[in-house]
Parts: sequence; C-alpha cells; structure tokens
Amino acid sequence: MCEANLIGKFAAVLPAGGLGKRMGGNIPKQLMVLGGKPVYRYSLETFLSMDEIAEVVMAVPADWKDHFEKDFSHPKLKIVVGGAERWQSVENGVNALTSNAEFVLVHDVARPFISKEIILDVCKTLVEKGSCLVAKPAVDTIKIAKDGCVQQTIDRNTVWMAQTPQAASVALLKKLYGRIAAEPLNFTPTDEASILEYFGEPVYIVKGNTLNDKLTTPEDFEIFASRAR
Repeated sequence: MCEANLIGKFAAVLPAGGLGKRMGGNIPKQLMVLGGKPVYRYSLETFLSMDEIAEVVMAVPADWKDHFEKDFSHPKLKIVVGGAERWQSVENGVNALTSNAEFVLVHDVARPFISKEIILDVCKTLVEKGSCLVAKPAVDTIKIAKDGCVQQTIDRNTVWMAQTPQAASVALLKKLYGRIAAEPLNFTPTDEASILEYFGEPVYIVKGNTLNDKLTTPEDFEIFASRAR
C-alpha cells in the first residue's frame, strides 16, 4: 500500500467537534459505540496506520477534550478544541500541525469506513494535480424544487455527492484562512471545497463510494452497525 515517495508528505485533520443533534442521545455521535468501539476510532486508526500520514490532528468539543485524551492516545495524534463552525474546527486543526507535511487531508470522523485505497488516491491526486475532494456520482434523478413543487430536473451525470477527505496544500489553506480573517465570508462554508471554490481554486474529484457515507441519523447507525460486524 505505502509508496516510498509519498511517506510523510501528508497530514490529516479530523473534525470531531459536532454534537450530532440529529442522532439524539446524551453524547456526541462520534463517541457512540459502533461494533465494539467509538465511531471516531475507525477513521482515526485508519489514518494513523498509514506511513504516508505524518501526523493527525483531531478537533473535538471543548467539554469533551479530556474524555478524548483519556480514551485514546498515539504518538502521531494531537487533540485540539474545535471552533464554532466546522470550517473553524478545521482551521484550528490546520494551525496545530507541527510536522513538515506539505499537504493536509480533512476527513469527517462520522464517515468511519474510509478506505486506505481512497486515502492513497487522494494523496496521489494532491501531488499530481492539486486540491481535491472525494465524491460519488449521483445515481438518482435530481430535482430542484420550491415550495414543494418541482422546478427543474438536473442532468445527474453532472452531479457528484461530496464526501471526505477534502484536501489541499497546508500553505494554501493557511493563506485562504488569512484572507478570511481579513475579510470575513458572507456565507458559512460547509466544507473545504466550498472555501477553495470561493477563492477560485480548482478542486479535482477522487471517486468515492457508499461505504464512505456519513453517519447522521439513528437509521444510519443501524446500517453502519451491520458493516462493523
């Protein structure tokens, strides 16, 4: 799996700062037990196991930081407090990087079954092309609706469902965060790609799959639990 020319060139930031309100319960969804261990450990352990990844920073809710630090430790892992919005959690994570990694992959821990193959595809795309995100092609017909009425049908061949990792050079993200600090955005970015797009940076697609879907609702949890067995 590991390619010598990619060793240590990459870092990972794992935003785990959300409280998962749609999931319900008394603890963040990333701490809910799935197949015998907390959700967040699946993707975290995958990144930590790869020689290509020099370090991992996980951004967590302030009130739960001590819990995460006691629950899991690793020489390549640093845990920081997340921000008010997801993109700010990622910014905190990027600013906490201390290795010489040139690129950073941002991955939601609520996507527990990310594969090493997809991660490696992202790493190769970063080196060969530039900033990228994982996405899967739409398989259903896509409708635009307003007030419960269909307005338009979109060619699904042009539609991709965004996933993570989403990745760029560390220097580029830091530069864009600096621009945002100087002139705040007039919208709330939902992912790294939307920030890159806003500033006119090209974003390439790495093909994802259903196994990399996001754990969001109690119904999702039942499906994911069967995959973890």
